[in-house]
Amino acid sequence: MDQGVNQAGGQLIENPYAPLPSEAMKLCAKVNAPPRLIAHLILVHDTARSLVTKLRAEFPSLDFDEHTVFFGAATHDLGKAIHREELSESGRQHELRGVELLKEHGVPEHLARFAYTHNNWKPSDAPQFEDLLVALADKTWKAKRIPELEAPMTTALAKRTGKPEWECYAILDNLLQDLSANSNANLEWQRSFPVS
Repeated sequence: MDQGVNQAGGQLIENPYAPLPSEAMKLCAKVNAPPRLIAHLILVHDTARSLVTKLRAEFPSLDFDEHTVFFGAATHDLGKAIHREELSESGRQHELRGVELLKEHGVPEHLARFAYTHNNWKPSDAPQFEDLLVALADKTWKAKRIPELEAPMTTALAKRTGKPEWECYAILDNLLQDLSANSNANLEWQRSFPVS
């Protein structure tokens, strides 16, 4: 799949989103990722980039590895190249299989983990800050708000910045509302790509 355009019904559909990093596109090619999966990864990666940019603007001293976040967002669902049924119906088999798949293709554990942590971010799972960001991006692109995910992110922001939790929540809430504004267009763009 060309990251720039999609041919749907004989009509070219431009890609208004940030392209996947070349390393992620190479992995997509190696695992024969279907067009719908690549489109989803583009959307989550684009949302992660916007989320990071907005967080950096609001919290200039916030310390985290943004490149790890971008890679995690760009590869988090690659297990669905194996479990393709999960592209159109709910399922979790792709998570652990995604970690294995990424490691089989030379991705180190600290980067492959996002295939699992993007949907396993509860406090008992001991997620890192970057894991929470990828999980948020994976929900926010389609305007899905999950208080149980936003709460640990708010706490992490407060701990990392020294700002009160209420202030961190208010900032995060505004950012997520802003990033969710294009969810209908995002969903329509993703649906324009075939599942197989």
